Amino acid sequence: MRYVEASGIRVSAVGLGTWQFGSRAWGYGERYATVEARAIVERAVELGITLFDTAEVYGNGRSEVLLGSALASVRAPVVVATKYAPLLPVPGRARAHLRASIERLGREVVDLYQVHFPNPLVAVGPLLRELEDAVRAGEARALGVANFSLRAWQDAQRAIETPIVSDQVHLSLLTRRSLRELVPWAQAHDRLVMAYSPLEQGLLGGAYDLAHRPRGLRRLRRTFSSSTLLAAQPLLAELGRVGARYGATRAQVALAWLLAHPNVVVIPGASSVRQLEENVAAADLDLDPDDLERLEVRAHAAAPLAWR
Repeated sequence: MRYVEASGIRVSAVGLGTWQFGSRAWGYGERYATVEARAIVERAVELGITLFDTAEVYGNGRSEVLLGSALASVRAPVVVATKYAPLLPVPGRARAHLRASIERLGREVVDLYQVHFPNPLVAVGPLLRELEDAVRAGEARALGVANFSLRAWQDAQRAIETPIVSDQVHLSLLTRRSLRELVPWAQAHDRLVMAYSPLEQGLLGGAYDLAHRPRGLRRLRRTFSSSTLLAAQPLLAELGRVGARYGATRAQVALAWLLAHPNVVVIPGASSVRQLEENVAAADLDLDPDDLERLEVRAHAAAPLAWR
């Protein structure tokens, strides 16, 4: 496993996203939540994963509970990241939500507490100053944001002295907008970019096509529209060709392409221990510059204009 360090926080290049833990939207079922999820977390620790990401809204808090339970007996140092959803413009609620997350996780402190998204109805300055007090009080070790544009991240940072060490954004071969300015800024200012949906929920692994679409609410996403699935075929073919040269899967190549960008880490989910192991192996895959460029060209042609 490779590790990335920025602003005093050190995490595995490949983390584990746990949105699917306890969430019915994924359609994985109760056995996954009660058995597979624990096995995935335990194996992740064995493989050197130190970054585990969840949120209070995932499964209405159940993801936090399941992750916390799975990590309860783990003695290895890990970074548990969770997120606060600022839905209501009510001052003073952030620390209450943080404490509730701490209780659900069964931990004494949250390692990385993130604002889940910017809400135009919620003033970010007072919210972040409240969370800065939580850091000073030892309830959180570090602060981050999610789904913030570069300007929003910079505005948020100007509101407090405590570093906002990370921004968690949708980033993949098909969704590359953050590579223009946000990732370069993070590299220049010793920050992390955490890429969620780095495999476009399975599309870049070649798991789905027009005849095979995902179950549950995912099948309604534009990622799995007929036009996107058709446009992605040349990119998937290129991922396969590159993978064949390295003895790697499409998913591993897609993750390795992202990890070739400094200060970027990925947090794919995993439907099984086997898929987790496949994701982790991407951390040790170094693609040569020609392959990186070919993938970029194919990705540019495949992605809808709004995603680029």
